[in-house]
Amino acid sequence: MSSGSFDLAPGVTGYELDPSREDEVGVPLTLHTTQGNLRVALHRSHSPSSGIVWVYGAWGGLDGPADGIYPTVAEDLLTRSLTSLRVDYRDPRDLSKSVLDTLAGVSFLKYLGCSKVALVGHSFGGAVVISAAPLSQEVTAVVALSSQTAGARNVSMVSPRPILLVHGEADTRLPPSCSQDIYQWAKEPKELVLFPGATHGLRQCKDQLRDLLNEWLTRNLEKPR
Repeated sequence: MSSGSFDLAPGVTGYELDPSREDEVGVPLTLHTTQGNLRVALHRSHSPSSGIVWVYGAWGGLDGPADGIYPTVAEDLLTRSLTSLRVDYRDPRDLSKSVLDTLAGVSFLKYLGCSKVALVGHSFGGAVVISAAPLSQEVTAVVALSSQTAGARNVSMVSPRPILLVHGEADTRLPPSCSQDIYQWAKEPKELVLFPGATHGLRQCKDQLRDLLNEWLTRNLEKPR
């Protein structure tokens, strides 16, 4: 996969290989959209039918929390025939633009053949995926890690999609009460997992988090629609 063009909402018009990122885990691509270019990394299974869009916090980036858990789990999930797209926001900290970037990622996975897509976001990205999920019929599951509450009050609209909320009990940047509040606002099906001793970046529980994400995403993306 080196380049291509297509026309899918919201305003994705093509893609090309980014040779400047040859050390990237996965395939480094630039997505062209009507709102600007998106830096992404693709982990494509042989026959993609379900996938995951991964987004990070208010500083952007592709690797995620817990010492860069996103590429690790994305590679794990290839063994389960799940395709992943890690997306770097055009304008981190702008919720509306970041939601559009996330939906652009969903559109690209749909173009590749994915009819079911899960969204995973950390911190600010938790609010991004909660806001994006109700806007796409392809989105069938949501994971919010160490999420903020700002921008997440519409979480009831995520249902009937399942949502997993994860937080560290030692998070001093966004306390665990944030995910507890979001859990209360959310409708079923919903799950809340708190990790004792884990801070905002979830580094202290990265092995448990890896297992949790592998199991939860596989289970929920394998469910019939």
